[in-house]
Amino acid sequence: MLDTLFFQDMIMITVEKSDPFSSESHRLIEMLSGELAAITGDNGKSNFTVETMNDDKALWVLAKNSHGEAIGCGAIRPLTQNVAELKRMFSDRSVHGVGIALLTFLEAAAKEMGYNEIRLETRCINFRAVNFYEKNGYIRIENYGPYIGRAEAVCFSKVLP
Repeated sequence: MLDTLFFQDMIMITVEKSDPFSSESHRLIEMLSGELAAITGDNGKSNFTVETMNDDKALWVLAKNSHGEAIGCGAIRPLTQNVAELKRMFSDRSVHGVGIALLTFLEAAAKEMGYNEIRLETRCINFRAVNFYEKNGYIRIENYGPYIGRAEAVCFSKVLP
């Protein structure tokens, strides 16, 4: 899998496979957890651990700016043989376009890894995330797995082309 370069307003964003245990990854995960706690009252750590990234069909990526600084992260991990789950998507918002760069890379990687669908969960109150996923072709589905029966959660799916 090749690194992917994205150009947004003449600013380069590189998305690449990375080590989820690295200090850069840890810093971004903690930033995401803090932001989620402020928005939703829950840091989101209960349904994700970096150890789940050890699976052969899992992938952790970082987005970096033109100076090589990590400015975003995201992951896919297996839900079933053909369905990946999108986890820990985050941008520090220092550069416009990081979210779409990460999502585009992860969708292409998921397809390459044999997945034909991606699912995810976010909180209803996280309007920015809900709008982002809807804008990028994700459709609301019934809550799955640990999110069944949780009114604060909203789940999405996208069939990969």
